[in-house]
Amino acid sequence: MDRIRKALDLARQDRARLFETEANGSHTVEAKPVAKQPPGFIEYTKTVVYAPRPELLESNRIVNPSQSDPAAAAFRMLRTQVLQRMDSRGWRSVAVLSPNANDGKTTTAINLAISLANDHRHTVLLVDCDLKQPAIAATLGISPIVGLNDVLCGKAQVEQCLYHPDGFERLVVLPASAGLDNSSEALSGPRGRELVAELRERYPERIILYDLPPIMGADDALAFLPLIECGLMVVAEGATRREDLLRCMELVSKTPIVGTVLNRSSTVTSAYG
Repeated sequence: MDRIRKALDLARQDRARLFETEANGSHTVEAKPVAKQPPGFIEYTKTVVYAPRPELLESNRIVNPSQSDPAAAAFRMLRTQVLQRMDSRGWRSVAVLSPNANDGKTTTAINLAISLANDHRHTVLLVDCDLKQPAIAATLGISPIVGLNDVLCGKAQVEQCLYHPDGFERLVVLPASAGLDNSSEALSGPRGRELVAELRERYPERIILYDLPPIMGADDALAFLPLIECGLMVVAEGATRREDLLRCMELVSKTPIVGTVLNRSSTVTSAYG
């Protein structure tokens, strides 16, 4: 535990230096100011509205943001700190990252998206860009006919692939219906760039979360990150190696990291930094 926490301390120091560099203009993704007016009533006309099964959500550790349990409180704290750092710079897109598989990246991405959507100032779009092992659809009980993989291949339009889980206001999900062999090239290629621009421009008050494959397992995240404004690193106590975390922070050094989440922490206090 001490080794991973020391690595997190080093990551925080590196992140502070990176924010200083970013403030001087080294990060090239154009930031758009977040709308100050909260979104009004949302009527979903093309987006598929479905009712996720509560027992499925519970078994997959998806948190109800309105509850008073420690998990919901932790994600509210995470949401507030992430929003403060993003709002101060006009950022609206964040990539959820992890060094390796099974660090809890996708669960963190979903719970953070739900908590962000519970903030009435924003709508939230959660995008499954883990085209090596897409998991958001199964976790939320979505059975997509087409998804992000089809959009990137030119076989579907974005509006055909959107889902709204009933009971989670202001949240829309863009899942993947299957994996994609050439996912790195597809994400960083012309269609991937067009997609990012389209999603950013469609709703000015929307926060977009991209769930990306683990950094150590594929080059997808590194290829896609230049299109995204910032990142959030997820690590797991007892699973993530210190060397892997430090290597990942080095690899993503050109992307501002708004925080690091320590999953499976043995301590009661918040493991966000």
